[in-house]
Amino acid sequence: MMNAHTDKLQRLERENGVRITEHVSVSFKVDEEHGNPQKAADDFMKLVQSCLGEFSGFTLNEVGPVEGGAVKNQSAAEAKEDEKDDICPVCLDDFTKKTQLRSCKHEFCEECLEQSVKTQGAVCPVCKDVFGLVEGNQPHGTMTWVTRPSSLPGYEGCGTVEIIYDIPSGTQTAKHPSPGQRYTGLHRTAYLPNNREGNEVLHLLKRAFDQKLIFTVGTSRTTGANNMVTWNDIHHKTSTHGGPERFGYPDPYYLSRVKEELKAKGIK
Repeated sequence: MMNAHTDKLQRLERENGVRITEHVSVSFKVDEEHGNPQKAADDFMKLVQSCLGEFSGFTLNEVGPVEGGAVKNQSAAEAKEDEKDDICPVCLDDFTKKTQLRSCKHEFCEECLEQSVKTQGAVCPVCKDVFGLVEGNQPHGTMTWVTRPSSLPGYEGCGTVEIIYDIPSGTQTAKHPSPGQRYTGLHRTAYLPNNREGNEVLHLLKRAFDQKLIFTVGTSRTTGANNMVTWNDIHHKTSTHGGPERFGYPDPYYLSRVKEELKAKGIK
């Protein structure tokens, strides 16, 4: 507190019949090699006393000597924490050619990051932030769309965008679970409202398709069959009616959800 406020505080005490007390805890940490925490504590107490010494009810507890050992232990603990920060979160060893991602600022060994990109794509191994162009293992196929005059439940009056995906059967490559084995293709139809947000999602889905992210090869979630072309965690409305339970409309939050799913794959 400052001397300028002493009169106001004294008046506040008198008018209200109270005594104002304060308890302040102050610690001193060595910031430089030749720091002197004991002298700093002494000087600080003189400063406090000069500011509040005349204030009614003010008492100043005696301050003991600053313990050098405690200061040293704290510094050692902080040094240990800094040392922990110098470990690569992938290999859990000291950094080798430290590399920092510009978007999320996480740091890795250069080789660790390269290996992660090969296996997981351009995604931060720590926070999963997408920092580059992600390309999936979707087999060759086509994506086309047409517009229909009929509207979807919940989006009356704007018409419908009908998306047609066609992925022929083929042979798995090195990017797939069983290279050299055949996979079974598919033909799927999906629906979007033909409004501003629906067309925004349509073009995001087209980018995802071009980056081979809409489908993958694996086990069918509906039949359990292996070596099948399946959806790759970007949900589509494959029915015009029936609500979310039947993968249809109305579903007022579907467009915002699918944009979040696309964003997680770097499509935004």
